[in-house]
Amino acid sequence: MNTTTQDVRTTQLAIDGMTCGHCVQAVTKALSGVPGVTVKSVAMGSAVIETADGWAAGKAVAALDEAGYPAKAVGAAAAASAPMPAKSGGCCGGGARSTAANQAPDAKASGGCCG
Repeated sequence: MNTTTQDVRTTQLAIDGMTCGHCVQAVTKALSGVPGVTVKSVAMGSAVIETADGWAAGKAVAALDEAGYPAKAVGAAAAASAPMPAKSGGCCGGGARSTAANQAPDAKASGGCCG
């Protein structure tokens, strides 16, 4: 008989910059790529994940930031994850898209599924 138990934590994430179905897909893909994270649901502006420890929740937040979707944990593992950075992201780079035209020709809007 296996008596090993795993302390699974459910964490809700608040995610900035999600504006369309492509954003939901991009967030799902980013979270699915994080070891130790099981994606339970993703909707506009939020996700619910399960993790075995607080480190995985923090890595999930970091992966979303890297993908252009600033996020913060608002559920069980909120203390273990980084605060939401104050920058734009989301689909097509969020607010960054409008300023990309004013940048050098090789500059690209940052973040998001289309950016």
